[in-house]
Amino acid sequence: MSACIFCSIVKGDIPAFRIYEDQDHLAFLDIYPAALGHTLVIPKKHSSDIHEITGAEYGAMASRAKIVADLIQEKLATDGVTIMQMNRAAGWQSVFHTHFHVIPRFTSDNLIQPWKPAAASQDELTEIHSRIIQSQLSES
Repeated sequence: MSACIFCSIVKGDIPAFRIYEDQDHLAFLDIYPAALGHTLVIPKKHSSDIHEITGAEYGAMASRAKIVADLIQEKLATDGVTIMQMNRAAGWQSVFHTHFHVIPRFTSDNLIQPWKPAAASQDELTEIHSRIIQSQLSES
């Protein structure tokens, strides 16, 4: 594994504005925030993305994201929260250490939804459903 900035933060080699920490997780303010209070929640143990972390570890990290979301809502009186978790470059991940983004939201903020929902056709849904289900059946 090459140098991981989040692992360096966990070790204390790089300073961070820590807002939550327990034995296995750390949450700190994002220095490139989508909104003030944008917080990153990470496991202290390195994993590059959702495909490398166990389900139990991912669930524990998600539980910490909820704790952080509740803390931010209480302290900043937010109108809402957006929680995102990206994986690999094509999934918009830029730091390859599994993490959640907890972004405080206000009705007056300028954040925009990253996609415009559009209905899929029945043919598209049928085809993708078939591909997913067939792969599960062939693995059984």
